[in-house]
Amino acid sequence: MRLIQNMTTIAEYTAPEYSGQNRVMKIAVIGGSGVGKTALVVRFLTRRFIGDYERNAGNLYSREVQVDGEQVTIQVQDTPGAEMTDNGISLPDHVTWSIQWADAVVLVYSVTDSRSFDLIQHLHQLVARTGGANVPPVILLANKADLLHLRHVDPQQGPALAGTLGCSFYEVSASEDYNQVHGAFHRLCCQLAKHPPPPSGAPHPSASAATEKRRSPLIPRPKSPNMQDLKRRFKQALSAKVRTVTSV
Repeated sequence: MRLIQNMTTIAEYTAPEYSGQNRVMKIAVIGGSGVGKTALVVRFLTRRFIGDYERNAGNLYSREVQVDGEQVTIQVQDTPGAEMTDNGISLPDHVTWSIQWADAVVLVYSVTDSRSFDLIQHLHQLVARTGGANVPPVILLANKADLLHLRHVDPQQGPALAGTLGCSFYEVSASEDYNQVHGAFHRLCCQLAKHPPPPSGAPHPSASAATEKRRSPLIPRPKSPNMQDLKRRFKQALSAKVRTVTSV
């Protein structure tokens, strides 16, 4: 089975859930802050490595590819980083929505950050709880394998954890080796291609958030700054007129 990339420029997803008649494969990438999630996504979809990124806002990227001769659309959801705290895990809501939305999940840690490795088991439990009876396929990615002098996670720990979790394991370097990154995502896409498309499930996380805001009576409808300014000026003019009438 081959994965042939359409080398057009990567674009943030704006289309509906299905692009024409193409099957859509939805992948969520989750992990701690600073582990290189965005770098992995961009490396996979464009072959390029960009060292500096703005703070992760949870962008969704889409690209049309061919898997075994079938034209499909791959959507990869980048997510804000989770954090280990003294009280447990600090987890953005966007991560949970992304797991509900995804057909497959990529768990990422950095070999230079033992705390990001400690997060993985908790994140896997979250995937299992969120998925319920339909837990999505999961792979475990260890990133920054090129930074040997900064390694804090032993090479044996990743495969051992993956064996415990029952998922595939890949140690990669987003900065130095495109083939490693591509191979991991490629195998996940092939795994998804073997199964029939799932029924329409959760909407995209940003759509869920927008729907929730519309439903919530506690969140007022945003007001235009220009309209607010006009109302303020109208009240000032009205107050001045009342004072003038009173004085007369």
